[in-house]
Amino acid sequence: MRSGSRTARVCLPSLRIAPGRKGARKLNQTNKSDFSQGSLSGNILRLALPMMLALLVNTLYSIVDRIYIGHMAEGGKLALTGIGIAAPILMVITAFQALCSTGGAPLFSIARGAGNEERAGRIMGNAYCLLLIFALVLTLAGYLFKGPILRITGAQGETFRYADDYLSVYLAGTVFVLTGVGMNPYINAQGFARTGMLTVLIGALINIALDPVFIFVLHWGVKGAALATVLSQACSAVWVFRFLTGRKALIPLKRANLRLRRDIVGKMLSLGVAGFVMSFTNSAVSFFYNNGLARLGGDTYVAAMTVINSLRELSFMPVSGVTEGGKPVLGFNYGAKAYDRCKACIRIMTGMVAAYCFCMWLAFMLVPGFFVRVFNADPELARVGVYGIRHYYAMFFFMTFQMVGQNVFNALGLAKRAVFFSLLRKFFILLPLILLMPAITGLGADGIFWAEPVSQLLGGSACYITMYFTVYRRLGKTERL
Repeated sequence: MRSGSRTARVCLPSLRIAPGRKGARKLNQTNKSDFSQGSLSGNILRLALPMMLALLVNTLYSIVDRIYIGHMAEGGKLALTGIGIAAPILMVITAFQALCSTGGAPLFSIARGAGNEERAGRIMGNAYCLLLIFALVLTLAGYLFKGPILRITGAQGETFRYADDYLSVYLAGTVFVLTGVGMNPYINAQGFARTGMLTVLIGALINIALDPVFIFVLHWGVKGAALATVLSQACSAVWVFRFLTGRKALIPLKRANLRLRRDIVGKMLSLGVAGFVMSFTNSAVSFFYNNGLARLGGDTYVAAMTVINSLRELSFMPVSGVTEGGKPVLGFNYGAKAYDRCKACIRIMTGMVAAYCFCMWLAFMLVPGFFVRVFNADPELARVGVYGIRHYYAMFFFMTFQMVGQNVFNALGLAKRAVFFSLLRKFFILLPLILLMPAITGLGADGIFWAEPVSQLLGGSACYITMYFTVYRRLGKTERL
């Protein structure tokens, strides 16, 4: 018996069957998606770099529109102002996709890390179903209330016409915006960062190609810019759907998982509230900025704020790429109880974001005029824009701590803390400052630009210090954060 046992043990390896090509590819992808193994910085960068490119390209949807619109032969500055006034409504639409992306994707990663792929599939299916419901409701509400909302935000005359024309077309593509953007994190969370990058790359390239044709060749103006965005987002949404329902997905999107489950929806929405609040408060902040600047400074100041908001979207995308790339790695290791790796992940994310934010701060301080002229060459807009950029971004470095701290809370399922610090900076610090700074500084419309750096300093510091003491130092010492 002993001899037979030895023989059996010796012969067992020869009985292994090598996997076929498809099986080998699947096994290789599974190994790459096991974030508890290998270099943490490598895992983060492997996800973050394609995400950075994807998110940067994604901003081109709106920024390219604004650049082309700003250079229209007739009414370029007024059209740019109209698009800026419409921006808060677009941010509200984005806020609803965040409920399912920032809410569901971390839960999806934690379920994968714990080895529960069945639950991960249900989370993804419920997210897709919710996005379809949100799209229907938002489209109907948008067409019913866009006029009154635009008038409240200060749109009148030509600026109202430009804003209304853009929204009338854009709202028709709400379903594509929500499903394309909202479901892409579930591709990234499975380790397919390049595929996630292609999602937005395809759409952005189509948008860049169609914009000049629709705006300048066919003379459709802002309506043409909106139509180019809708068509490009539709292509991205189809790409996402086909991948998630195809054979390459480790956890595919299945019809059986679309049925909403109360426990999943409740946790998804409670966690997604952080992303929702971030986007919704962005809308509120944009509304207050536009309203105050229009009242105290006029259309030129609103146009300058449109440029600043465009630069904010552009400058924050790499930060979001690092934090979004780090969240699946952090969530996976937290689910696998690899707490030392979780701490290292937080340190790496902080270092990467800090280095980037310093470089962007330097660029904004040294060459603000360059960034304004990309959108419009009007001398008065250049004067206001240069002043606004230098003061708006004076404390940009401190957004390192806001973004990293808030995303750590989100990645580990600590929704209430993520929501609190999003509200703290924007609602309780920034919004009052927008109203008070013109009087406090005595600078009128120019004083409004001072609100942002003060909120970044106070809000960012408070968020990161709290994360350090309540999460970082407690990882591994207690099961409950």
